[in-house]
Amino acid sequence: MAEIRAPVKRAVLFVNLHKKNSGLVAEETRRELESRGISVTVFSFEGKPERSPQGDWDIAFSLGGDGTVLYTARSLAATGTPILPVNLGTLGFIAGVRPDEWPAVFEQWQRGTACLSRRCMLELTVERRGAAVEKNTFLNDAVISASGIAKLIKLEVHSEIVPGSYTELGFYRSDGLIIATPTGSTAYSMAAGGPILDPEMEALIISPICPFTLSNRPLVLPASPALIITVAREQRSGVLLTVDGQDAFSLEPEDRIIVQQAGRHALLISSDRRSYYAALRSKLAWSGSGDGVGHA
Repeated sequence: MAEIRAPVKRAVLFVNLHKKNSGLVAEETRRELESRGISVTVFSFEGKPERSPQGDWDIAFSLGGDGTVLYTARSLAATGTPILPVNLGTLGFIAGVRPDEWPAVFEQWQRGTACLSRRCMLELTVERRGAAVEKNTFLNDAVISASGIAKLIKLEVHSEIVPGSYTELGFYRSDGLIIATPTGSTAYSMAAGGPILDPEMEALIISPICPFTLSNRPLVLPASPALIITVAREQRSGVLLTVDGQDAFSLEPEDRIIVQQAGRHALLISSDRRSYYAALRSKLAWSGSGDGVGHA
């Protein structure tokens, strides 16, 4: 039986101004929500935002593409605010609601009949000489790669498969390492030969990028055990950490990157398994037609 939700009183719009007509769609969305007695905060950005909005909202609208959803999810990771992803680009793996569809989807959400996809998020901490120097949360992936001309980097990976005890998974010499969520399994990880996971699984994928040892293959692990990646002492290149393809942080030899499941899921309204697999069929041309591979 559908559960009637508490009325939405406060909404925030994340507006990617790089997308065509995004300003117009944002204004129309704001007016429609305000006509319903809802207080609206509009956060517009072009390129990489210098800050994230702070506030207490009942719902967030992501107006853009999949990348806008990733940024919105990271910004709201601590609050668990439901996100309605309005797609202003081509067919995406995450953003699937067209601008003319959102009022109907919003009504369904209010009545408790709209689907809600709970997506596993991961959080990471970079430790340097015993102190935390960087923290972040991601919905798609974290990539550790070379930042210099020499591409080969060295990383050691352990996992807390048994609580309180870390098991060595391997020593990787490669162009980099991708730690992906099930949502991010269709992005860079897939391009590197990783598997595609159902988006609502509780798991993570370790995908090496062009490994020196061909037996280093992608590995799927439960999301809950902590993962520790150590940058080897000797490197021929600088090492860079990139989160969701949007946030970058320079790593140093002997840095430890600790990855574990975040305390909250990303809650995506009307991004169900059917739309996800429809996007897969289209992007990967499983039905014999499509526009080729697309990344989340």
